[in-house]
Amino acid sequence: MVFRRLFGLQQDLPLREPRAPDGQRIYAIGDIHGRLDLLDRMLAMIDADDAARAPSQTELIFLGDLVDRGPESRGVVERVMALVAGSPHVRCIVGNHEEIISRSWVGDKRSAGLLNKVGGRETLLSYGVPADQYDSADLAALVRLARAHIPREHIAFFKSNADWVEAGDYLFVHAGVRPGYAIAEQEVSDLRWIRREFTDHEGDFGHVVIHGHSITEEVEERPNRIGIDTGAFATGKLTAIGLESGDRWFLQT
Repeated sequence: MVFRRLFGLQQDLPLREPRAPDGQRIYAIGDIHGRLDLLDRMLAMIDADDAARAPSQTELIFLGDLVDRGPESRGVVERVMALVAGSPHVRCIVGNHEEIISRSWVGDKRSAGLLNKVGGRETLLSYGVPADQYDSADLAALVRLARAHIPREHIAFFKSNADWVEAGDYLFVHAGVRPGYAIAEQEVSDLRWIRREFTDHEGDFGHVVIHGHSITEEVEERPNRIGIDTGAFATGKLTAIGLESGDRWFLQT
């Protein structure tokens, strides 16, 4: 089977109007980054929005980056783990920040150094690492602190999560996809880390891609993709998208 599709040659073709699967109502939540307060508020908003609509099978998708930067990463992880464990209709995608923590936990000093630059201090403090121990730690000690304080079950949860979720004409990923390749050909590194090669592309990806990772002040709604990372850790604005049939709408804290 040939998986490659030349999406890059389709820029002159009209992009189809996307639809969610029949009988489903989907909510996808953007990057939370340790803001448990905003997550709890968003979950309440989704419950209220869902209850106000006609009965349907409701699906909930987290786009990754549960951790780092905000003050309550552990609380966010535990809340999402409980939701995933409690329903087959809740799914979570792996973000690049979960990858960094997982790699640090198994001893990757390069990842530990990166963790230190992208909000890992707040994450480890949320897991009970004393601030003075974190601040005096070299990379080897940082790895030991991560292993001592982050439960193995949390790392297993990160690793068990999906790299993408496909639903109707929509594709949910953390960062994006590389143009010119079908989802079966995508590199995991692109799904978790890609930026400009994806966000600057104007052609058809085969789906409308719902993603986080690249922060924008407001929802970035394009014909081929919709970015919903509105920098919740700093702005207080956590965004979710709702999808049903041919409709879509947004919720924000």
